[in-house]
Amino acid sequence: MEEGALNTVPMLSSPEARDLTLLGLVAQADIVVKAVMLLLVLASVWCWAIIFDKVFRVRRLRSRANAFEESFWSGGSLEDLYDRIGGTPKEPMSAVFAAAMKEWRLAVDRGLPKDGHMRAGLQQRIERVMQVAQTREMSRLERHMAFLASVGSTAPFIGLFGTVWGIMNSFTAIAEEANTSLTVVAPGIAEALFATALGLFAAIPATAAYNKFASDLGKYGERLDNFADEFGAILSRYLEDRS
Repeated sequence: MEEGALNTVPMLSSPEARDLTLLGLVAQADIVVKAVMLLLVLASVWCWAIIFDKVFRVRRLRSRANAFEESFWSGGSLEDLYDRIGGTPKEPMSAVFAAAMKEWRLAVDRGLPKDGHMRAGLQQRIERVMQVAQTREMSRLERHMAFLASVGSTAPFIGLFGTVWGIMNSFTAIAEEANTSLTVVAPGIAEALFATALGLFAAIPATAAYNKFASDLGKYGERLDNFADEFGAILSRYLEDRS
């Protein structure tokens, strides 16, 4: 009777018991689960690299935009300002300004048009080059944002795939061992939960960062729109004064 009781005790102290530590689970995981874990870890590392880059980039962007606007609205000569930054604009707002001033100088060198229709055409060209420059600069600022959005939306499902695979491994182990003890079931379940955790670990920061940066860049885009409108109005008034 005692021998039968001993046989019913789970083999937790058996030398064949699997390592249930974090590193042990990773090392002993199925190749598919390992691939899922590696993919999620790499995605998470790349997301954090993008996040840190965006944080410093947005902060620097605001600082340089403030400095440019201070120079622009200081009352100094716009020609002198263009001579200082025209060739090497350091941020999007100065790039929009430089694009407009380049078109303006070409018109001045050819002689400002006197006809109202031609003046309207010049104003439209200036507005168009500012819009092109703004679109180009915003595209640069939004680089890698699609990756954050993709990780935020797909990482939980990739982790779920690892979860399903781990649970399948657990049922396979039960069938092979004809045993439902914790030693048999736990490794597969643990692999499954770990894959889920990695998926969430990658998705949550990526989603939060995407929402934050999308909001910040959206506000900066509106700031560029306002600057372009104001600068276009300044040039329009100057054209009217010269008519």
